Amino acid sequence: MAKQYEFSSKGLPYLLVLPQMVIVLVFFFWPSAQALWQSFFVQDAFGLRSIFVGFDNYLKLFRDPEYWDSFGVSAAFAVTVALSSMGIALFLAAQANKKIRGASFYKTMLTWPYAVATMVAGVLWLFMFNPNVGVVAWFLKDAFGVEWNHLLDSTHAFLLIAVAASWKQIAYNFVFFLAGLQSVPATLVEAAAIDGAGSFTRFWRIIFPMLSPTTFYLLVMNLVYGFFETFPIVHQVTGGGPGKATSILIYKVWRDGVVNLELGSSAAQSVVLMILVIGLTVLQFRFIERKVTY
Repeated sequence: MAKQYEFSSKGLPYLLVLPQMVIVLVFFFWPSAQALWQSFFVQDAFGLRSIFVGFDNYLKLFRDPEYWDSFGVSAAFAVTVALSSMGIALFLAAQANKKIRGASFYKTMLTWPYAVATMVAGVLWLFMFNPNVGVVAWFLKDAFGVEWNHLLDSTHAFLLIAVAASWKQIAYNFVFFLAGLQSVPATLVEAAAIDGAGSFTRFWRIIFPMLSPTTFYLLVMNLVYGFFETFPIVHQVTGGGPGKATSILIYKVWRDGVVNLELGSSAAQSVVLMILVIGLTVLQFRFIERKVTY
C-alpha cells in the first residue's frame, strides 16, 4: 500500500503553483483582457487618443467579405493540416512500432523535425518549391509538366503552406501515436491473429479504437496549431499572398494591427479567433469525446 503524504502547511500547495499561475496570468489572461478592451475602441489618425465605439468593430468585421474569405481559408487550412499530419504520423508510427532492424534510428529521424523552428520549416519548403531553383518545383515540371509557381497561383500557395505546416507537426503526432501503440496489449492483437483476423482488421478493430484518447487529444491540439501557431510559416512563405489568398485569420490579425495600424479591428479579430478556438474545443469535448474509450 502506497504511503500518502500531506503538506504540513496549508499555504505550501498554493505557493508551489504560484509561478505557473503568474505565467498564465501575465501571458494569457492579461493580453486577452487587453485585446477585449481594445476591441471597443478606435484610435485617431495620430494614435494620440482612443474613441469608444462599442461593438462597431465587430459589426464592421462581420460585414467585411474579406474577413469571411480569410475565415474560410483558415478553416480549410486547419482541417487540412490536422488530418494530413495525423494520418501520416499514424502510418509512420504503426510502421516504426514493428520489430524491424534499425527501429531506433528510424524513430529518431522521424522525431527530429519537431526541433526545427516553425519559421525555419517554412524557409526549407520555400526553397524546395522555389519556381526558379527549387528541386521539387523542377521535379514537378520535368516529370509531370506542372508549372509550379506559388507566387501567382493561389492553389499552389495554399498547398505549400499546408505541406510545410503538416511536415512540422508530423513529428509531434508521431511521438504520441507511437507511445499509444506501445501501450496496446500484445495479447489482444495476438488473440485476434489466432482467430484469423488480418493485419488491416486487427488495426482498425482493435488497435485504433484503443488509440482513441490519443487521437482525440491530437485532434484538439492540431486544430489549435492550425489556427494559432502557423503564423511564421504563412508570413515567411507566402506573406498572405498571392493577393490575400492565404491570409489566414491569425495572419490577418497581425497585418491589420501591425501593418495597417487598425488596432481596434485587429483586437476584435483576435477576440473572435479566441472564442472560435475555445468554442471548437468545447464542442469536441462535448460531442466527440463521447466516442473516446479510456
